[in-house]
Amino acid sequence: MKALLSTNIPGAKKSFSGKVRDIYEADKEHLLIVSTDRVSAFDHVFPNGIHGKGIILNQISNLWFSNMTFVKNHIVETDFANFPKPFSGFPELLKDRSVIVKKAKRIDFECVARGYLIGSGWKDYMINGEICGHKLPQGLKMAEELPSPIFTPATKATDGHDINVSIEVMREKLGFETAENLARLTLKIYEHGKNKMQNAGILLADTKLEFGIINNEIILVDEAMTPDSSRFWDKASYRVGESPVSYDKQFIRDYLETTDWDKNSPPPPLPDEIIEKTQQKYQEILRKIKSVI
Repeated sequence: MKALLSTNIPGAKKSFSGKVRDIYEADKEHLLIVSTDRVSAFDHVFPNGIHGKGIILNQISNLWFSNMTFVKNHIVETDFANFPKPFSGFPELLKDRSVIVKKAKRIDFECVARGYLIGSGWKDYMINGEICGHKLPQGLKMAEELPSPIFTPATKATDGHDINVSIEVMREKLGFETAENLARLTLKIYEHGKNKMQNAGILLADTKLEFGIINNEIILVDEAMTPDSSRFWDKASYRVGESPVSYDKQFIRDYLETTDWDKNSPPPPLPDEIIEKTQQKYQEILRKIKSVI
């Protein structure tokens, strides 16, 4: 079956199309968010997608949103049967991959919690021994667990690359109290997910979250601990110093590192075997998440 790469809903205004999600106006206070099957990596969207990926992402986020009672979120309705017109007329497009949410003022920072040394954090550590202002012990190895989880925000770019920054930069932009609350919530969500996933034999290495503000209150928006926004490692095969077996988008990134694509020009199509393997990994992490929440 074909992957859903774009959406068009007659009678509805599309207000934004991101790397994976399309957003429509529902009414003055609500939006409809559709998780497509688009694939992004290294800040590029690939010409082919993964069939059913958006449904998996939507299911995972909804599971976490409903499970985390300690933080408010933007979800209003997850059941397509209750969607208003014109959305109710497009079950083949929206069922199982879309939600109705509250409108929120987006906070323009990615909020990242890291429990292990990997990805851009590992690259930064190799250069100067720190990540986003967090000075780390010398001699740490790739994929090693950090002494304690750290909060590492990044600027949220509409185009181009997000840039890792220190919490001081966030404090200057948002104010001390808001920045500290974002750090506290991010780490609390990460610890919750990490503890849950250990029961499924999975290490949650890191996660990226987005927040918004409604009535001067911070709420969780976008997605929650999906394989697009987090690293999930197989605990049984995990070894410090080695690239771990993962159930997330890192599999695609690792493949791309073996190609001659320069990460700046339009990306090439992903091979069928990479698409199929990624789909299997996403399905497996959904199964594991379902088993613990």
